[in-house]
Amino acid sequence: MEGASGVIVSVGGQLPQNIALKLKTAGAKVLGTAPEMIDSAEDRYKFSKILDSVGVDQPAWKELSSVDGARKFAEQVGYPVLVRPSYVLSGAAMSVIYDESTLQQQLTNAAAVSPDHPVVITKFIRGAREIDVDGVASNGQLLIHAVSEHIENAGVHSGDATLVLPPVTLEDAVVERVKEIAQKVAKALQITGPFNMQIIKADNPEDPSNPLLKVIECNLRASRSFPFVSKVLGTNFIDVATRALVGKEVPEPMDLMKIERDYTAVKVAQFSWTRLAGADPYLGVEMASTGEVACFGRDVREAYWTAIQSTQNFRVPKPGNGILLGGDVAKPEIFKVATDLAALGYKLFAVSGQVKAELEGTGLSVDVIEFPKTDKRKLREVFQKYNIDAVINLASERGKTMLDEDYVMRRNSVDFNVPLINDSKVRSLSFSGFSSLCNLC
Repeated sequence: MEGASGVIVSVGGQLPQNIALKLKTAGAKVLGTAPEMIDSAEDRYKFSKILDSVGVDQPAWKELSSVDGARKFAEQVGYPVLVRPSYVLSGAAMSVIYDESTLQQQLTNAAAVSPDHPVVITKFIRGAREIDVDGVASNGQLLIHAVSEHIENAGVHSGDATLVLPPVTLEDAVVERVKEIAQKVAKALQITGPFNMQIIKADNPEDPSNPLLKVIECNLRASRSFPFVSKVLGTNFIDVATRALVGKEVPEPMDLMKIERDYTAVKVAQFSWTRLAGADPYLGVEMASTGEVACFGRDVREAYWTAIQSTQNFRVPKPGNGILLGGDVAKPEIFKVATDLAALGYKLFAVSGQVKAELEGTGLSVDVIEFPKTDKRKLREVFQKYNIDAVINLASERGKTMLDEDYVMRRNSVDFNVPLINDSKVRSLSFSGFSSLCNLC
C-alpha cells in the first residue's frame, strides 16, 4: 500500500521481526538479513539446530513435545531449567524452574504466549556470568562488534542487567573467543545489518583455565544497548548498520575491542516499580526495566556510582542507620553482605528468626523487628522507628503470594522510597561505594 522500495525490520524492536516472513510473502522487499534467517534466529528449535551445525556451544536443550518429555529432560540434566518460548519480547513467559511442581504451569504459560512456535527447555547454569555482544555484519561478514559484561549473574534479563564496557573481568582470550563465536553466527545466519547476542561464561570443571562459553540467544536487530556501545566505543553502530542494510559501501572489518581505553562506562537500569502497584521488584529472566542511565568513569566503581545515583529511588544509606536483610540464607553471599555492612557501622535487622539465627551463627549481631505484612501504615512506622535506610534482599525466586515476607520487604522498600539491592554481584559495587561515600553522608 505504501509503495515502499524496501522495508527495514531490524531497528524497531520485536514486532517487526514477528512479521518479517509475512511481509516477504505479501511482496515487500525486506532489506538486510533474509526473513527466513530471522525466523531461524527467533525460532528456538531452529536456532539451536544451527548452533549445533556450526560447532557453537550452547546449554543442553530439547524441543518440548509433551509435559512428560519436559519432566524427563529436567530430571536428566537436573534442575533448574529454563523454559524459552519463541518470538517473544523481553523474555515474556520465559522462566527458570527449580522443581517439578511448577514445571507444568510454566509450560502452559509459555505455550499460550507463542502458540504457533515451539517452546524449548534448556539447562539453566547457576552462577554463570553473562556477556553481551552487539554487532553489525554484511552478507555474513562481521564488520564491528562490542563485548560488554554483566555485573549480575546469568538469570537477570540483559535489559535489566548492569552493563560494563569495556569489560573489566573478561580475559583477552575470552574476548577473542567471543568474537570468533560472533563471526560463526553471523556467517551461519548470513546477517546483514545489526544483531545482538547473549553468551554465558561458566566454569569448566575439566579445564579451569578455559571457561565454557555458551550462546543462549541471538536477535537479528538493534538492541537497546546499541546507543550505549556506540557512545562508549566512539563508533556509530547504527550508521554502519544502515549502510549495510541499504547496500552502500561499508567500512572494512575492524576490532574495536583491541583499542586500549583509559575509561569505563556502566549502564544501569531504571525501573518504574512505583507506578506498578503490587508488582514484585524482583529481577529475573523477564525484563522489568523501563529505561536506563549510562555514565563514564575512570574505573568501574566510579562509573557505576555516577550512574546509580542518577536513577530514581536511590540514595546512599547514612552510616549508623539500619539495613534490613532478607532472602535465601542458603546463599553464601548473604553472610558476606552482612559482614561488610557491620564493618561499615550499619545496624543489621531481619524479619525472620531463621535469617537472624543463621547470621548470628557467624558472630554478627542482628535484631528481628516486627513486620506487619498487611498494614502498610504500621509497616512504614516500623521502617521509621528503626531508621531503615536500605533493603538488601537476596531471594532465589519471586514471591509466590502477597504475604511472602521477601515480597513484602521488596515491595515496601520501593513504596517507601528506600533503596533496594537484590543481586549479590551488584552489592559488591554498592558496598565499595558505601565505604567511600560514608564521610560525605
